[in-house]
Amino acid sequence: MSTLIRAGVVGATGYTGFELVRLLWSHPHVELVFAVSRNEAGKSLADLYATPLHVPLAAIDEADVSAVDVLFLCVPHGAAQDWAVQGLEASTVVIDLSADHRLRDPAAYRHWYGHDHQAPSLLDEAVYGLTEWAREALPAARLIANPGCYPTSILLALAPLLRAGLLDGVTVIADSKSGVSGAGRTPKLSSLFVEVNENLKPYNIGHVHRHVAEIEQLCQLLSDGHPPAHLIFSPHLLPVSRGILSTIYVPWPDGWREGELRALYAEAYANEPFIWLLPPGQTATLAHTVHTNRCAISLHPVPDQGHLIVVSTIDNLVKGAAGQAVQNMNVRFGLDETSGLAP
Repeated sequence: MSTLIRAGVVGATGYTGFELVRLLWSHPHVELVFAVSRNEAGKSLADLYATPLHVPLAAIDEADVSAVDVLFLCVPHGAAQDWAVQGLEASTVVIDLSADHRLRDPAAYRHWYGHDHQAPSLLDEAVYGLTEWAREALPAARLIANPGCYPTSILLALAPLLRAGLLDGVTVIADSKSGVSGAGRTPKLSSLFVEVNENLKPYNIGHVHRHVAEIEQLCQLLSDGHPPAHLIFSPHLLPVSRGILSTIYVPWPDGWREGELRALYAEAYANEPFIWLLPPGQTATLAHTVHTNRCAISLHPVPDQGHLIVVSTIDNLVKGAAGQAVQNMNVRFGLDETSGLAP
């Protein structure tokens, strides 16, 4: 592709925004036109991070959304809605890394996020960008809702079972652990070093974490009209900088053998460049995926106890956020899906 894709990033100084700028800066088919920071405008990214990327940080009113082909939104939920409307009115493709456009139902958004959506008509239009399962819809998308990090790790682990109708109406338990960067760069008591170091903290466990809504929404879509699975979700804060490990417990499907389940996953992900299905005897770990756009999956049958355990790992800042956003951009603009992303 000879013409560069012009890109803009809003919210460039958080962990996700910085990771995205880093990926776009080295992308062979992208020109980074602007990087916006609400609080650090006038500085360089190199003033805030130990990086040689001397990317100037623009103020909000300096960002011309009509000057870019794709607008990435790395802002807190609630703050992306006005930017999305501006981008779409300027005929710019919008990739929203916040939670603002992941849920299709405005009432569900209000329930889980505590306020009304300001552009509810966009919720039904947004393509939920779990790339491996949204690839056909992405080329025509105006608005792409990048999935959350926990949902990415869980949904990629469950999708083959859901598509095969093997989780109809069952209860799935997802025990997930995330590095501290998932809490964002804004200082909080719960993410201070002394609070996190040598500790492991569960939070929002059961059915109360906001990511439950988008996980269940896509579970229902992938089940194609079958009774949806029920989710119990237990996230934990892990004392590492980055990475997510999800250990997922599902009932053993009646009449299925271990080899058939492995073949189901192997067929589903045979041609996926960023899915690493590990062989029997190996277990997915953070080391398989941190600093990459990969998702590593391992299967652990316990048929005598009536369960299959699926372990899934990703880098929360890459496959769980910025890397998946670039992957979605690549598909949307007809580029090689792996362009700008380490294998």
